[in-house]
Amino acid sequence: MNVHEKLLNAVKYIGYSILTIGSALFLYGFFVSDSSTVTSIGIGTVMGAIFIFLMGVFFVATEEVQERTDKGIRLISSKE
Repeated sequence: MNVHEKLLNAVKYIGYSILTIGSALFLYGFFVSDSSTVTSIGIGTVMGAIFIFLMGVFFVATEEVQERTDKGIRLISSKE
């Protein structure tokens, strides 16, 4: 569980920092700048941050499920 917590915390901090940068770019482009390029870069950055966070949570959930399942193939002998 410790490895999963570390990965989840890393994804959380990276996602929040990229989300903050994207929000700042969007707000700057929407209110301050007249250029739509900065606004679109901000929107793309916010979407990228959400994608990174969701993929990180998906990877952590997948690893947890894999650890809890039985692995391997059980062979039943046919000797009677």
